[in-house]
Amino acid sequence: MIHKLFKKISNIFGYKLIEKNLIKNQRSISNKSFLKIERLLDTLFQKKKIVLLQIGANDGKRFDLLNFYIKKYKCKSLLVEPIKENFEQLKLNYQGLDFIIFENSAISTNNEIQKLYKVSSKYVKNYSDHIPGITSFDKKHLIKHGVKNKHITTENVSSINILELIKKHSFNSFQLLYVDAEGYDGDIVIDFLLSTLIRPLIILEYIHIANNTFRNLLDLLEKNNYVFFTINENLICYPSNYKELIEFN
Repeated sequence: MIHKLFKKISNIFGYKLIEKNLIKNQRSISNKSFLKIERLLDTLFQKKKIVLLQIGANDGKRFDLLNFYIKKYKCKSLLVEPIKENFEQLKLNYQGLDFIIFENSAISTNNEIQKLYKVSSKYVKNYSDHIPGITSFDKKHLIKHGVKNKHITTENVSSINILELIKKHSFNSFQLLYVDAEGYDGDIVIDFLLSTLIRPLIILEYIHIANNTFRNLLDLLEKNNYVFFTINENLICYPSNYKELIEFN
């Protein structure tokens, strides 16, 4: 009995400590590492005319890599953000740009996500700038980032799957799919690869994806002739015809 209790406690605290430190260490490395997503994006946007789909666009500024490229290269872009407050700020941050399309929905397979967990606006100032960006379908995702249970609230959201999204906006051709969905990323990309024939460069945050889902995602990427590698918290996936654009200058 004591052994089982010790094992349970070890698993709980071990998991939290390992993951928490891993995330912190990766973020520290990302500030100093030579291998940066920006280097790849510089090459991509310089050499190709890019149309992009960003899922989890947040407010368009907070920890957003694409804002600079969208504005500099005037890229036709479909930006998706489910949380109403973030969505309104997103529109303000891209105000006056007629090449931007906005969608206020959560992207989910079978439209299964009806609500999201987030930090209550009453308590959001208690946390770092990163925390408002970790809205998730999974309440535990916020808790393991140090958010107190009593500070978490829910928001009802509209839901649409990625094929419906593409059809709704006639967005049938794009070169970059960028996903930051706080643990649901793998489900979205798997659904995308299974339901469409579009094969863009894909960038997604992978560290919060369930292992079974992640293995299925990697198998599917291989079957679709993608080459992939990680930079910090992101999985970078190049279709075979984009491989010549993998440059770190």
